[in-house]
Amino acid sequence: MKNRRTIETLTIVPVDYCDKCGANLRQVGCTHERRTKIDIIFEKVVEHVEVEIKQCPSCERVIKGKFPVDMPGPLQYGLGVQAFIINLLACQMVALKRAQALVYSIIDVVIAEATMLQFILRLHAALENWEVRATEKLLLEAVMHVDETSLRVDKTNYWIHVHSAGGITLKNCTESGV
Repeated sequence: MKNRRTIETLTIVPVDYCDKCGANLRQVGCTHERRTKIDIIFEKVVEHVEVEIKQCPSCERVIKGKFPVDMPGPLQYGLGVQAFIINLLACQMVALKRAQALVYSIIDVVIAEATMLQFILRLHAALENWEVRATEKLLLEAVMHVDETSLRVDKTNYWIHVHSAGGITLKNCTESGV
C-alpha cells in the first residue's frame, strides 16, 4: 500500500450559446476535449496522543494510560517521512544537509542527520536477508549488468557498485582501495 492519495476532479464547461450568432445550443449533441493539470500539495499530518494520568483516591497510586506501541517516546516520524528521507539519501543520493533542508522546508521541523541515518540503518537491517537471497539469484543469472561510480566523502574516495539482472538491482558502497 502506498502512502498517498489522489484527489481527482472533473469539471465540464458547457457551451449553451453560439459565440458568433447567439443560437441556443443546449439541446445540441457534443463531443469533448480534455485538458489535465497535475499538481502536488504537500500535507503535514500531525497526530497527537495524550494519555490520562489519574491518582487513585483509595491507594493514592498514580496511574497513567498506555501510549500506542508505535509511539515509544515524545516524538516519532511516520513512515511517510522516513520513506521520503530514505528515498532522498539512498535512491537520489542527496547530501544529508540538503535532505535535511528539504524536509525542513516541507514539514517545518529539523530532523537531525543522525536520525536520518538511523532510518537507513534500520532499513539495511530489515533488508539483510533479502540481500543475501538477491545476491544468490543474481549469481545464477546468465547475464548481469555491472557499473560503478565514485563518490568523495570527507576527502576519501568511495565506490558505489551496481549489479543488476532480471528484476533485481543491488548497490553497495566500498572505500577506495578496500
